Amino acid sequence: MKFVDTTMKSILASIAACSLIPAFAAAQPQPRYTVIDLGTLGGAYSFAFGINGAGEITGSAATPSQTDGFSATAFLWTKHRGISSLGILGPPAFPFCATCNSGAAAVGAAGEVAMGSEIAALDPNGEDFGQWIPPAPTHRVTLAAIWRNGILSALPTLPGGNNANVFWINNLGQASGVSETDFPDASCSNVTPFQVRRFLPVIWGPDGQIERVLSPLVSKGDTVAYAFTINDNGQAVGASGLCSTTGLPPAAINNTVAAHAVMWDKDGSITDLGSLGGAANVAANINNRGEVVGTSPSLEDSTIHAFKWTKQSGMLDYGALPGAVATVPGCCHTLNDRGDIVGFAVFPDGDMRAVLWQGAEPKDLNDFVLAPSPFVQLLAANSISDAGEIVGMGVTDAGEHHAFLATPTRGAAHNGSSSSTTLGRAHSVIPNYIRALLRSRFEIRGR
Repeated sequence: MKFVDTTMKSILASIAACSLIPAFAAAQPQPRYTVIDLGTLGGAYSFAFGINGAGEITGSAATPSQTDGFSATAFLWTKHRGISSLGILGPPAFPFCATCNSGAAAVGAAGEVAMGSEIAALDPNGEDFGQWIPPAPTHRVTLAAIWRNGILSALPTLPGGNNANVFWINNLGQASGVSETDFPDASCSNVTPFQVRRFLPVIWGPDGQIERVLSPLVSKGDTVAYAFTINDNGQAVGASGLCSTTGLPPAAINNTVAAHAVMWDKDGSITDLGSLGGAANVAANINNRGEVVGTSPSLEDSTIHAFKWTKQSGMLDYGALPGAVATVPGCCHTLNDRGDIVGFAVFPDGDMRAVLWQGAEPKDLNDFVLAPSPFVQLLAANSISDAGEIVGMGVTDAGEHHAFLATPTRGAAHNGSSSSTTLGRAHSVIPNYIRALLRSRFEIRGR
């Protein structure tokens, strides 16, 4: 998505989402949160992307040799074992690659992890499908993969396609994502650097094989699409558009100038979810109740807003954090089955705040964190479980950027000793390398 603000030539353009919290939930007091640092793989930064019902967490983190602010390796965190590396796709299926990157998107109910990984082979068409290191494209092939019981296996691509990526896995072991096709389209490079082939949404089954290939919104002339989240009912959501206007996730999505937010039912039928007035629309999440959340440019204030969609209500505007240029519940599970929503907001000066919603109103998550906390500011909330546990990334007391787990504690007192006094007023000056990494991993753009 490309947007213009008086203070920024281009601002965050991303997946956003929100949900109408049920009346019984809205009547309850907002819980406070205890926050812990999930650590790294020996490097200086880490990012948490997904959490399952058992509290297992996935993401990417730097190893001691990954120091450029972009390189990262997939991890799995559990309460009993802490953080551990899931590695990359390598021998015996692929040649060893000491400098390849990987990232874990989600962990399923059985502990299997959906992730993407570079391999040593260079893309034969010079593409940079995974977009792992934006300033210095690796041009390596990226493959979707599943880690299960200590074994990492690549998922198949569509016939003729060299690359694929996965964004979520549901409780039945179905994974949603995108695969390159064999259809050349020179216009793709208009918004996705180096891309020369079209791409389509793919659902991989529990056996690791392609179960469904989803169609773009052909009634609007669309030629490409991708699927972010799939729920346990087989419904998936994402975006559809032309290859010349619809950037490929994770990073090139920011270049999108026109796209439709869409939902696919289990039978493959597709629904255009509408917009809040802007051209670049993305659906990022769908829960098991069929509620959808995403982002759409608002003509009301020229910023990126979150939306919530249901069959009954259509698309509803869930607003923006005051002063933010974008308020974003990002991909791919920032809406749970209780209707809780989390995300992040970006301000004109580059400050970032993790966000949660009270009904249709976004709030700064930092205002609900209890002392003591190892973080001076929570920057982004990227996933929430049905138990209300939140994972994301924040700034530690030591000034590093680490993955966090925030656990709700209902009924806890919120007094002057709460760390929210510190977190709510802290200002995070985000280093350039972290800002660029956020653009790559969370689909955001700063100045």
